[in-house]
Amino acid sequence: MDKNQFFNPVETISREELRKLQYERLKKTILRALNVPFYQKAFKEKGIAASDIRSIDDITKLPFTTKDDLRSNYPFGMAAIPLKDCVRVHSSSGTTGNPTVVLHSKNDLDAWAELVARNLYMVGVRDTDVFQNTSGYGMFTGGLGFQYGAEKLGCLTVPAAAGNSKRQIKFMKDFGTTVVHIIPSYATRLAEVMAEEGIDPRKDLKLKIFAIGAEPHTEEQRKRIEEMLGVKAYNSFGMSEMCGPGVAFECKEQNGMHIWEDNVIVEIVDPVTLKPVPDGEIGELVLTTLNREAMPLIRYRTRDLTRIIKGDCPCGRTHRRLARFQGRSDDMMILKGVNIFPIQIEKILMGFKELGSNFLITLETVDNNDEMTVEVELGELFADNVTDLKELIKAITHQLKDEILITPKVKLVPKGSLPSAEGGKAVRVKDLRKLF
Repeated sequence: MDKNQFFNPVETISREELRKLQYERLKKTILRALNVPFYQKAFKEKGIAASDIRSIDDITKLPFTTKDDLRSNYPFGMAAIPLKDCVRVHSSSGTTGNPTVVLHSKNDLDAWAELVARNLYMVGVRDTDVFQNTSGYGMFTGGLGFQYGAEKLGCLTVPAAAGNSKRQIKFMKDFGTTVVHIIPSYATRLAEVMAEEGIDPRKDLKLKIFAIGAEPHTEEQRKRIEEMLGVKAYNSFGMSEMCGPGVAFECKEQNGMHIWEDNVIVEIVDPVTLKPVPDGEIGELVLTTLNREAMPLIRYRTRDLTRIIKGDCPCGRTHRRLARFQGRSDDMMILKGVNIFPIQIEKILMGFKELGSNFLITLETVDNNDEMTVEVELGELFADNVTDLKELIKAITHQLKDEILITPKVKLVPKGSLPSAEGGKAVRVKDLRKLF
């Protein structure tokens, strides 16, 4: 085993050593958390004390934490250390009420940068690379998280921020960008702009690695990005409540995301019963922080649906792997009694070469019945023939019905007709149904 492929020796320690490390860090985390009135009350209501946790397996005795708990304690009610010892705050947009706020100490930020650096190093990024970040900076964690991680590796960093595709491409060309952090929907949009500008990414640019994340995407979408841009695209997972990007990342095997268990304890639970599910079964991801000083979180319900991948990874890392996310328990659509996730629809659409990457799902009530319309943009290459288009719609509708068990109305629209993902996450669902 080549030790040079690992950023930190902890990546390959035995499972027994890892569990021992987790337990020591969990005890410290609980003591920190009990500085927070919310956790003092939650522990009391559960009738447990820190001394009751005698192994990692006892974590199921601890209370859950939810996004609503963070909002209820806005702004700084979840702080475990004095505010004077905190050096940064991040938050969600808070468009539907109080935002969720996350505080960081200096040590928290240093540990976060190391996690991101570990992820990038794992897929071959080195100090000779030019790293371009297309995520927004500011309160969103994606920009600053990857910025400091790439800097820790010694990369030449290009903090391009979100949007302005032509400028992004100019930077890539002029600065010799080799590595890019980007959301999947914007990656395909960027490829389309390159085509419009007559730029061949394989010949005219030096791109080789894309870190993609921040929104659910299918394997088909990843393959399309790789084919369009001539890169390897690695799936990334992070969330501001856990610090931001850096929580989990794919290795070169691209067979699931290694979640850094020296940093978090991983549970997969049934989202209804909240009971643990066996490895390999899909459930809701629950995470407990192990290194956070300013704002430790215990059994945080992420709402993300995934599963643990069984078996060892050929890369030699011992930290378990998460499968590609199936969506979120709170973005599930229920139509005519059927549970549907946007990612299921994307999977089908991305299988048609005639289609572009942009689509919109509209739910509305028609004559007291809930109906679904799927609008999808046509790609650059398609037969401009009414008969061919009818056959294409028929094929798409048939495959969607097989996947989601209902028959949607499919509309093919010209390229550029739907709102693009430029500068942010793509809006995939518009629910116009009557609520009465």
